[in-house]
Amino acid sequence: MNRQMNHDGGTVAAPILVTGGTGRLGRLVVPRLLDAGRDVRVLSRQRQDAADDVEYVIGDLLTCEGVERAVDGVGTILHLAGAANAKGDDEATRNLVRAAARAGVQHVVHISVIGADRVPLGYFKSKLEAEQAVVDSGLPFTILRAAQVHDLVLTMVQAMAKLPVIPVPGGVRFEPVDADEVAARLAALTLGEPSGMVSDLTGPEVHGMDDLIRDYLRQHGKRRLLVPFRMPGKAGRAYRAGGNLSIDGAATGKRTWEDFLAEQVNFPSDTEPALETPGHTDDGYEVNKRINRLFD
Repeated sequence: MNRQMNHDGGTVAAPILVTGGTGRLGRLVVPRLLDAGRDVRVLSRQRQDAADDVEYVIGDLLTCEGVERAVDGVGTILHLAGAANAKGDDEATRNLVRAAARAGVQHVVHISVIGADRVPLGYFKSKLEAEQAVVDSGLPFTILRAAQVHDLVLTMVQAMAKLPVIPVPGGVRFEPVDADEVAARLAALTLGEPSGMVSDLTGPEVHGMDDLIRDYLRQHGKRRLLVPFRMPGKAGRAYRAGGNLSIDGAATGKRTWEDFLAEQVNFPSDTEPALETPGHTDDGYEVNKRINRLFD
């Protein structure tokens, strides 16, 4: 544990800085760190209401504003901040670890995504380059790759379900994991010693995209026509080959997608089938426009 001198000449555990501490995962991790008796500092781009148990620092990892102040006196950094599309995550991470190295930080914990090194899309490339920034920083580090959390998959499925005809990329699978289980793992890693690349964390089951959509529609009593299509290019081949799925040795969460959905709505389990019998649909031009809009 990283320690620093107090006013009485004794030592206390150095504060932990959490970037993205007000986000989905941050709101689940920070209380765990506080319960462990640690002082927590949160870097946020927006002013936050004062809290007795958390120190908030306003800053921006892309412009570097406030970052030096945020890392000052910190022993460990838990880096959760990131854009929804990961744009700029690599540069933000490089800025953070440069400041952390100057401040003498002793441990950087970084969250990444399974498949960062196997799926040729900008999102995954940015995640991989952010990982490399941590590795190249010279700082002791821990990197956890996790599957997509249930909440993120739900947001994606909800957006798709707004379409009257839903284009579904064939062969695309996910193994969603519970955000609370990811938070618990991150808290344990943050409180522990640097461990390098640790085992991936994934959900207990693999689901096809079509199954995820059907489960959601069924829970909400909705009916839609699902139209499969072949996702083109290298990215499509990578998804069909399971490039975004875990490999041997991954840690597995316990909460399933079905359990998560059941807690989101209170809907009878014997609802009518979610998939309509194919009949009249929009013409091919309209369906193609929806597909392009969704997967651009």
